[in-house]
Amino acid sequence: MAHAVPTRGTSTGARTGAGTGASGASGHTPPDVFGARTHLLAKWAMPLAIGLVYGYWAASVRRHGGPITGWNLLFGFMTVLAFAILWYVVRAVADRLPREGHAVLWGAFAGSALGFLYSGSGVAMFTCVLVSLLLAAAVTAGLYYRYATHQDAEEARTARTRDPARTGTT
Repeated sequence: MAHAVPTRGTSTGARTGAGTGASGASGHTPPDVFGARTHLLAKWAMPLAIGLVYGYWAASVRRHGGPITGWNLLFGFMTVLAFAILWYVVRAVADRLPREGHAVLWGAFAGSALGFLYSGSGVAMFTCVLVSLLLAAAVTAGLYYRYATHQDAEEARTARTRDPARTGTT
């Protein structure tokens, strides 16, 4: 006895809205586990949390294993403030750029952040610049690949929904 095999989309196999919206060709949209409020909180809290780790790291590199002083704490908190503000600025500016500029800006931010930490350890400046440029290039290449592949996929999905003849539906 032959049975129909359910397709992706529903448990019964019925196609509900296939090829429409941002759901892609399968009609399946991934669930959003968190609400808008949680996403907004994470958007603003994440740079601060990462900045706290970065500031602690910068302060510990600067004191070279010596005692913790008030100036060392001030340096750490000022580093947190600078890092978080730069993160917010880079995020605001990068959202307005094309994918190439977006990737380059985040790569430059990552390379500069590493360069600042690495230069405090007392290594040669050439080594510091070289390592920072390598990280910046790697981040830029990785983000460009991600943005290019995701944007191309979104454009293809949009083209399919605008031209129903290409999807085989009417």
